[in-house]
Amino acid sequence: MEVKVQIMIEIVRKYARKYPLSVVCIALVWVLSLIPFFPETPLDNVPFVDKYTHFIMYGGMCTVIWWEYWRQHRRPDYKKLFLWACLMPIVMSGILELLQEYATTTRRGEWEDLAANATGMMLAAVIGILLTTFFPRR
Repeated sequence: MEVKVQIMIEIVRKYARKYPLSVVCIALVWVLSLIPFFPETPLDNVPFVDKYTHFIMYGGMCTVIWWEYWRQHRRPDYKKLFLWACLMPIVMSGILELLQEYATTTRRGEWEDLAANATGMMLAAVIGILLTTFFPRR
């Protein structure tokens, strides 16, 4: 068991060194998705403000993942990018929505949040594809 933990720590260290902003963004999304929010704000009256927040969080996170990948690699591996910058954020979003529904008492998991997250991720993918296409690393 201890060996597995050490291996996991080394994997996290490797990616944290290579993609520090992505790791921070992913951790921030996890924290913001699971902490309770109680204060009332004037934005509570804006229709769908929660969905805009989800769209921006996941769009921003995935854009950072694409940008750091572009910065670190000369040639994009679109299969890896699809997995780590498109598919995994949607899976993570689903896991977080389930955790909000079943593991917290102050948050609710919603299908609309998952859709907003996926839409933000898709916009980030378009930005990332444009970045890797029109600004190739030499």
